[in-house]
Amino acid sequence: MSKTKFDPYGEDNPANPKKPASSSGSTSSGAAQTHGGSYEEEIIAVEAPQEIDAKAAKRAERQVATMFMVSVVCTLGFVVAYFALPATATIELPLIGITNASNLSLGLALGLSTLLIGLGAIQWARKLMPHVEVIQQRHLLKPPDSLRKAALAQFSQGAADSGLGQRRLLRRTLLASLLVFPLPLIVLARGCGPAPKGELNETMWTGGLRFLADITYQPLKPSDVPIGGVVSAVPEGLLEVQKAQHNLNERAKSAVILIRMRPDQIRSQQGEGWDYQGILAFSKICTHVGCPIALYEQRTHHLLCPCHQSTFDLADDGKVIYGPAARRLPQLPITVDAEGYLVAREGFQEPVGPSFWERS
Repeated sequence: MSKTKFDPYGEDNPANPKKPASSSGSTSSGAAQTHGGSYEEEIIAVEAPQEIDAKAAKRAERQVATMFMVSVVCTLGFVVAYFALPATATIELPLIGITNASNLSLGLALGLSTLLIGLGAIQWARKLMPHVEVIQQRHLLKPPDSLRKAALAQFSQGAADSGLGQRRLLRRTLLASLLVFPLPLIVLARGCGPAPKGELNETMWTGGLRFLADITYQPLKPSDVPIGGVVSAVPEGLLEVQKAQHNLNERAKSAVILIRMRPDQIRSQQGEGWDYQGILAFSKICTHVGCPIALYEQRTHHLLCPCHQSTFDLADDGKVIYGPAARRLPQLPITVDAEGYLVAREGFQEPVGPSFWERS
């Protein structure tokens, strides 16, 4: 059984630019081959546009206009919810549980506003604009002048086919929905609040505060950190702070990692004797853009940030050896309490997190 190779420019291809358009209702813009191998006019209509029923068009017009007006209402509802609902208000929903009422209202209002503008545009295109199937062959990046003129003509024809100039109801409701759409951005700018005044430089770590294993929140002893191991930890009392503040801001600043190596492998620290029997505590927040990091290479004692590959040498005071981070990883001095649990000797001596926080 022989196979015939399909030639996109052959006579059997209905989209062949060199093949004249058939007389069965299809239309073609024609195509003339240039010396460079491109085609001056390559867009070929293979289906004649169909007439739009007047009653169906009127019904679709009302549907689209309704979507645009409901979008306006949702956008205004966003503004009202922003000022009317307290930031700490909560609501209990089935399957979800207790959630923030303000965030839920703002998200639904802005999401529906955006969705309805998009659905209205889709319905407009599907029901009120002529449907013509076209095929466009590949061409050189720089089209000839005749093709540019054809593209401009097609754009003008598309603008006319959209009915934007004739359908005043659609035009007005679309403009109304787009005019009020930026309002949430203006309102949200107000919610940025005052500039930070140093609170980003401070964490809840203080002298005597125990290290708790992240997730289990059990206090850690030196035996819980094996040589070559890495343990993610948080300060004692973090859960209570999160509950009181209704956010995770303190976790984003106070998360640390504990790693252990032989004491003779430690080349330098950020303070004299800040380790405990080879156990070192460093901030878990990358000093580049604040990603949490815990990719530890035991053989080299390097800690790698997965976001932008900043690499820190934990055996040499956490200094940066590769990547875009501008500062070393802050170290937390540690010891043990009377019961043998790992505790902080004092708080961080350097700001944690991205370098721009130092300017807060």
